[in-house]
Amino acid sequence: MTVQASENSSRRGRRSSTMGGMPVNDMPWWRWRSNVRSALHMLSDPGFQRDVWLAGVDGYGDVTDAVYRLVEDTWLDHWSAEKYVGTIFRDAQEAALVDTAVLRVLRIMHQVGPDAPVAAYLEHEAWPEAVRAAREAHVRLAAGDGEEPDTVPRSLDVLQIMTRSA
Repeated sequence: MTVQASENSSRRGRRSSTMGGMPVNDMPWWRWRSNVRSALHMLSDPGFQRDVWLAGVDGYGDVTDAVYRLVEDTWLDHWSAEKYVGTIFRDAQEAALVDTAVLRVLRIMHQVGPDAPVAAYLEHEAWPEAVRAAREAHVRLAAGDGEEPDTVPRSLDVLQIMTRSA
């Protein structure tokens, strides 16, 4: 399936295939963007965290997996998302929102430890603020990609298929 590139596209006039509703070739490093979006989506949804992570449902990883997806390829644990404006992030506002979410989530991860049970994250006093920051970033990135932010997060298998198939 193809769609015409949006007027916000960094590749005006070209056609790109879509991933869900997102034009996958719209951003040069769209696979990294997809991983960051997946992580932010899961980190921003308390219902998902309760019903999937806390319940131990297979196929979605856990908090640590989401944090690694957020920072693994991007090194957002070492430098600002501003470095990726134009490649992963569309503008400085997206980057700033991602930076805020990364810093809040990493602070908690460093306090509870990467191997802590999901409940340790969800019960942490700063978790609601980390969720709120992840939500703000998730909503902004989803809107930038023309997707509905309130859908259920995709499984890791679906994410892998989507990022491999373009």
